[in-house]
Amino acid sequence: MKKEIFIGMFTGLVANAIGLILAAVFLGNGEDFAVVIKAAAAEGFLGKLISLGAILNLLVFFIFIRKRQDHRAKGVLLITVFVAVFTFVFKLF
Repeated sequence: MKKEIFIGMFTGLVANAIGLILAAVFLGNGEDFAVVIKAAAAEGFLGKLISLGAILNLLVFFIFIRKRQDHRAKGVLLITVFVAVFTFVFKLF
């Protein structure tokens, strides 16, 4: 059971990273990924960009639910909550 939750957490983290990269590429108007991330941090919308990246977690979550892999879906949900708390704390400071 713990292994399945860990697999879900890892999958959610990878999906979030891929979503962040895709969001940066699409919203960056052809800029390099590193340039977009630096600009987002400088302009104060890096938290929003990270939250956009978490949209892919929704897709992964529903795939796991549909396959009846509830523990993996729980891991994805844990990572999504962690990202939400992280962006909230990041926004405060």
